[in-house]
Amino acid sequence: MKTMTDINKQQGAALIVGLILMVVVTVLAISGMNTATTELAMARNDQNYEMAFQAAETGLDLALGQNTFPTFAGGTTLSHTYANEVVTIETVYEETTNVPDDAYSLEGGVKAHHFIATSTAESRRDPGNPTDRDSFAEHSQAFYVVGPTLNTVN
Repeated sequence: MKTMTDINKQQGAALIVGLILMVVVTVLAISGMNTATTELAMARNDQNYEMAFQAAETGLDLALGQNTFPTFAGGTTLSHTYANEVVTIETVYEETTNVPDDAYSLEGGVKAHHFIATSTAESRRDPGNPTDRDSFAEHSQAFYVVGPTLNTVN
């Protein structure tokens, strides 16, 4: 049989151990929430960049698909706005050279007209307000068109 002195010797040790375990569990839970929040922000940033990347790729397709390339200085600029993306496409004439393949060397001035198409896209989470979660992508592609030496190559 236990005496009264054995019961008084515990002095609340179970309470202290329980509180220490509770603090450890709370610290682990807060750390896990911070990690999850950071990973969510990283995923959102990656998604925004991918949207800007795809919008810039679409801009290059639009530039190449317009099928009219002016050979005068200045080039052309197109701009498209989608839901949260703004795409600007600039096609700049560089130079006219002889056609690389001798098969096209005909009399009458058939030349290779060199261009650079640059597409920039900006993806914004909130189109009216810039945030640190916005993304930007830029793509350039050089190409040439074989045609006569005129102001416009079709």
